[in-house]
Amino acid sequence: MADAPNPIQIQKFLGGIDYPASKEALISRAKEAGADSNVLDALQNIPDKEYDSPTAVSSAVSDA
Repeated sequence: MADAPNPIQIQKFLGGIDYPASKEALISRAKEAGADSNVLDALQNIPDKEYDSPTAVSSAVSDA
């Protein structure tokens, strides 16, 4: 996915979220923070599980 957002872009929209966080919680937080469709699409494509840190989210996005 060539136009995948970089981890810094994604974390900018997840600021203040408490970990561990579910995929749905991550998507909700990003929407509340005004994330663009690139970031939301990236989060939609990660596995549906609990993420224990920003690094885990970034890894899942880069693997998706």
